[in-house]
Amino acid sequence: MFAFPEQISNATKANMEAQFAMFSSLTTKAFEGMEKLVELNLTAAKATLEESSQTAKQLMSAKNPQEFFTLSAAQAQPTAEKAMSYGRQVAAIATGAQQEFTRAAEEQIAEGGRKVLSLVDEVTKNAPAGTENAVAAFKAGLTNASAGYEQFTKTAKQAAQVVETNVTAAVTQFSQAAEKATARATAKV
Repeated sequence: MFAFPEQISNATKANMEAQFAMFSSLTTKAFEGMEKLVELNLTAAKATLEESSQTAKQLMSAKNPQEFFTLSAAQAQPTAEKAMSYGRQVAAIATGAQQEFTRAAEEQIAEGGRKVLSLVDEVTKNAPAGTENAVAAFKAGLTNASAGYEQFTKTAKQAAQVVETNVTAAVTQFSQAAEKATARATAKV
């Protein structure tokens, strides 16, 4: 009979440890994603600075307006391609971070669910006679909550896939528009 408060205390401690582990895992994943994004931005900024300097030198060396506009038009396509590449890399980082968040959260929640069910099973072994209906209702509630979480997870994954598909489509459309604009700019020169 005295084991019940001790079981609750142990379960509370285990729950707090599981929450801390999940928080730590999600924080680590967030920092990893931010680190990748910062690295990408630094690399892109350095490359842009170098390319801008080279482009400015080329444009300044133009002998006449026709050559200036030809050089300007020639820069449009590579610039658009680099912008699209950057967008794809940002989308890949975001998608990877979202997948890592989902995986880490699923693992921690599954582990927490197993611990709760284990506690419920242990506590119900010592439950007083006549409480079987209450115990069955409590277990059914846990099962329903678990099923609801699983449905929520599936829906969140589907939403993430839709976002990824839309980003890919937007990048493709931007790429096609940039190619057409570059072709028109080059044709006018």
